[in-house]
Amino acid sequence: MTSTSFASLPLNSAFLDNLDSLGYKEMTTIQAQSLPSVLEGRDLIAQAKTGSGKTAAFGIGILAKLNPAWFAVQALVLCPTRELADQVAGELRRLARSTGNVKVLVLTGGSPMRPQIASLEHGAHIVVGTPGRVRDHLGRETLDLSKVSTLVLDEADRMTDMGFYDEIAGIVSACPKRRQTLLFSATYPDDIRRATDDFLVDPVEVTVEAQHDNSQIEQLFFEIGFDQRNEAVARLLGHYKPVSAIAFCNTKVQCRELVEHLQSKGFSALTLYGELEQRERDEILILFANRSCSVLVATDVAARGLDIPNLEAVINVDVSKDTEVHIHRVGRTGRGGEQGLALSLCAPNEKKWVKLIEEYQGQPVNWFDLSSLNDNEYGVDPAPMMTLVISGGKKDKLRPGDVLGALTGDAGLSKEQVGKINVTEFQTYVAIDRRVAYDAFARLNKGNPLGGDFGAIKGRNFKMRFIDA
Repeated sequence: MTSTSFASLPLNSAFLDNLDSLGYKEMTTIQAQSLPSVLEGRDLIAQAKTGSGKTAAFGIGILAKLNPAWFAVQALVLCPTRELADQVAGELRRLARSTGNVKVLVLTGGSPMRPQIASLEHGAHIVVGTPGRVRDHLGRETLDLSKVSTLVLDEADRMTDMGFYDEIAGIVSACPKRRQTLLFSATYPDDIRRATDDFLVDPVEVTVEAQHDNSQIEQLFFEIGFDQRNEAVARLLGHYKPVSAIAFCNTKVQCRELVEHLQSKGFSALTLYGELEQRERDEILILFANRSCSVLVATDVAARGLDIPNLEAVINVDVSKDTEVHIHRVGRTGRGGEQGLALSLCAPNEKKWVKLIEEYQGQPVNWFDLSSLNDNEYGVDPAPMMTLVISGGKKDKLRPGDVLGALTGDAGLSKEQVGKINVTEFQTYVAIDRRVAYDAFARLNKGNPLGGDFGAIKGRNFKMRFIDA
């Protein structure tokens, strides 16, 4: 029987103490099944969904053999999206606290090249990046992968779906032949197996079943007519009233149509699809994560790599033809011990896909009638927070504590009335309880010599505005 204690692994006491302080008490299934082989230096193919603990599975493997005294890129992690790369880098930095001065650098598109080049000149131990930007740096000869001992392909199926295969193959060829390669993928169909076969040497294969605890996630299926989808989504949202929900559509056209319909009904809804500019995408995700927007309408590719905590509901606007994609969508709710709700709409021609889901789960799904929902309970509640955008960020040496101090001081708010504070390079986004947001803004603005939409933080005046879904 495999031990689930981190102490059973060949890790030093400082590393184990840090894991304990981070709340890593017992290994998850993917960690217990993969870490012994990873620490032995074996190549790995692991099928596991987001939220299974896979970042720690490869992160512990990378850090266990890293030499902090040697300033060379010793590990490379490729991710499909900027958001996932940022999350992975944050987790690696937490895991590295006991290891000494470990530098983790993020290389993704949507950010200027020059600061990334400067950071690479100063040296980095671990690079986390998206294939396109990593390939750009290789082309400019600003990134040297000749010393990489661990290569991680995270969410390999989505990177391939997004058309990154050629970039990945080029990056792999820039790494040493003698290296460890760890491939993580929610699904591992034959075409990806063939495409990645040359990247791996005698890999260990681990599969963690993508099933969900039915006591944690309530799954309901609703049969609808072909032209009822958008109104059905509005009705489900109006009945169940989730504070945060992702509605999955199969196409970006459908995303746009559904968002327009929901907004016309009074819902705070935004859409996320592949061709948005990075700045727009970042802003939408901040609004959704900080509860200033209640509904995010997205395609699977656009939502890949997002890990939104406390997601109350998932709505499948269409039934996915890929059973594992359906399981992956549903698994975004009901995490961390919270109750989750998964609502799926099914037109008559989609029942064959539901049959596949039933076979995969080994049990029938629960069907419900939309007309059984009580219309008297239908209502639209505004998102609980509003987002204040401050025209100052890291470049202006603004910190979350400065913003919180101004809001709980001059603006008279309690800490409970202030939500997430995101400080980016040039702007700061802060979530404020919708009921007191305008009063807080007026207090910050009061007596300001510049007048207009300015507010004082740390003795300095910054332009401010609200954005709302």
